[in-house]
Amino acid sequence: PSQPLLADSLAAKLGVSPLLAQCLINRGLDDAENASRFLQPQLKQLSDPFLLPDMQTAVDRLFTARKRNETIVLFGDYDVDGVTSVAMLYELLTALGWRAHCFLPHRLDEGYGLSLEAVRHCLEKTNASLFVAVDCGTSATEAIAWLAERKREVIVVDHHQPGGQRPHAVAIVNPQLDPAMRFSELCAAGLSFKLAHAIVKQGRTLKLPEFASYDVRPMLDLVALGTVADVVPLTGENRILVTAGLRRLQKCSRPGLAALREVAQINGPIGVYEIGFQLGPRLNAAGRLETAQGALDLLLADSPQQAATLAQQLDFQNRERQRLERAILQEAQTRLRSHFNPETDPVIVDGDASWHIGVVGIVAARLQQEYYRPTFIFGGDGQSLRGSGRSVAGFDLAAALRECAPLLLRFGGHAMAAGVSLVPENLAAFRTQLGKIASRQLAREQLLPPLVLDAEVTLQDLTPEFIKELSRLKPFGQQNPPVQLCCRRLTNARAPVRVGREQKHVKFWVTDGQQTCEAIWWNGGDALWPTGQFDLAFIPQTNVYNGATQLQLKLIDWRASE
Repeated sequence: PSQPLLADSLAAKLGVSPLLAQCLINRGLDDAENASRFLQPQLKQLSDPFLLPDMQTAVDRLFTARKRNETIVLFGDYDVDGVTSVAMLYELLTALGWRAHCFLPHRLDEGYGLSLEAVRHCLEKTNASLFVAVDCGTSATEAIAWLAERKREVIVVDHHQPGGQRPHAVAIVNPQLDPAMRFSELCAAGLSFKLAHAIVKQGRTLKLPEFASYDVRPMLDLVALGTVADVVPLTGENRILVTAGLRRLQKCSRPGLAALREVAQINGPIGVYEIGFQLGPRLNAAGRLETAQGALDLLLADSPQQAATLAQQLDFQNRERQRLERAILQEAQTRLRSHFNPETDPVIVDGDASWHIGVVGIVAARLQQEYYRPTFIFGGDGQSLRGSGRSVAGFDLAAALRECAPLLLRFGGHAMAAGVSLVPENLAAFRTQLGKIASRQLAREQLLPPLVLDAEVTLQDLTPEFIKELSRLKPFGQQNPPVQLCCRRLTNARAPVRVGREQKHVKFWVTDGQQTCEAIWWNGGDALWPTGQFDLAFIPQTNVYNGATQLQLKLIDWRASE
């Protein structure tokens, strides 16, 4: 709801327009101090890394390993968050005197996270005395106990919700274990940066000469990649880290990122969209199909020639991933049309032993967007099924899986995304149980995608100065969505036209009788187009075409005017 008095007061204190002030209020920033920090994120606003649970213990153990010249292995997950985390910690530790190795599990052979199979293979390969599990390990009780029996110790750096019994690790640096829930927005990349910061601080306190000049800021490009790709909230410390990281990314000083940018054909600035839809999917592709080693090698590549070869391989794997995804998505949609009832079914759970486990998470995300239901999609994993879930606002997947634990072999994750394994015979029972939990927790209206608008405006309000001012809210992402506005009583200034290679999109020119603006409706070609007098919900944006910049309204929805 509009709050003009509060917006006017906040606008006066900040020196911004009342409309921007209203957008800040809509994001929970209704006092001038917090709003000012939000509009001007700076690295000096970051909190002391030692406030994180077990951080001091983890850093002390790492310095003991350095003193003893122990072999450390950085054991990561195979997604962008895990790979970027391993890359930045490997760079730091090897530069500052640690003997470190990297290990990424094979998705098909060893499964997700700190599994017993992966740990055995890792120990055979590295014979490390200290494991640093990154983006995994919070619930790996069995694997950590197995390592302890062999006199190996584990530090966990993770952001996933804990399960039942806490593993006996040396330290578990996980904000989910903090009763105050500080830093709960951080993913593994953010936590790894905090660990790197803590290591450098301790080294300087100990007056070790090589730490005095070591700068952690060049890592911020990797932090931005991992944070955006993991779709965690772009608020709090994440906003600070991603803002600084995006500035670093523009330079593409790493040969690997420069090569990846080239194969992705990114010619302009790198922002959240470019990470989420161009760079991130290519880095993820290798780990989705087999092993993420190629993505890690790319990030650590020293030469442009090596980087170019690796980037081309990832681009090829990404095209293969897209082919698999399209085939499985089409099959899943066909099956859903035959048995899914949107009036009675609160969840979507489906799977097939023939579906590739590397892409079921993407398929789950697409189905969740289409049907707006908590969704799990499973693929074949030997004698079991392994699945990935995506949720809707108000339904905590990790908590729901804990209630379903008797039906599951393994599970883990957080509120909005999770992974799970089960035997095929339990798939139907899991669907039923998850549906009961969702029916208990979600009201009917929570199963409809919400349309949250920041304000009502006129077309005359949409000046270049206003659009520039709105950009101060960037980077947009989870819990800081793009500004969504509405205009009432518009008409078509001329006939809409289909655009795009397959004519799937629609371009409009809308007018209120005084001003005319271009609008674009992505994938709106087969929908009912606005006619007569209508109200329009949209995201204001600028479109650059043939060197010219103009205002464009990205259509979200429309309705006939009352």
